[in-house]
Amino acid sequence: MIAILRRLDPPSLSQHLRAAAGMTRPLMLEIIDKACPRVRSLGQSERITRLMRLIDAGAWADGALALLELELPMWHVRRLAYDEGEWHCALSRERELPDWLDAAVEARHADLSLALLSALVEVRALAAEVTRPSVPSVRPLRDRLYEPLACDNFG
Repeated sequence: MIAILRRLDPPSLSQHLRAAAGMTRPLMLEIIDKACPRVRSLGQSERITRLMRLIDAGAWADGALALLELELPMWHVRRLAYDEGEWHCALSRERELPDWLDAAVEARHADLSLALLSALVEVRALAAEVTRPSVPSVRPLRDRLYEPLACDNFG
């Protein structure tokens, strides 16, 4: 798992997506290669074949949604809006929560498919940052003066 996270370079991929004017086949394949380890591990399944057909047809938005479904099955599109020439995409694990309680990951771009894929890359970058466990794995050092003492009253 650590090797997968090291291979993903979120800042440069995010910058590359922000700088792109539109989606292309090589860009989509680069995203799959760098940010989608789950898709690469699925091999030749029916869902991967469908994704590749969408990419070959140039159906970028449908391909991005299919890629989100394959790579992040626990995440859902919470909000997709077009405002002032940009698409705003928010992905969330708990879509039914109110906005103020939800920790959604948001991204934006002038191209719909790039906004969706930018959000995917942001989720992967967030997952790479949270690699440490919530419970410490190292036991605290005992005090050298500490000795266990039996306190039972047998009398």
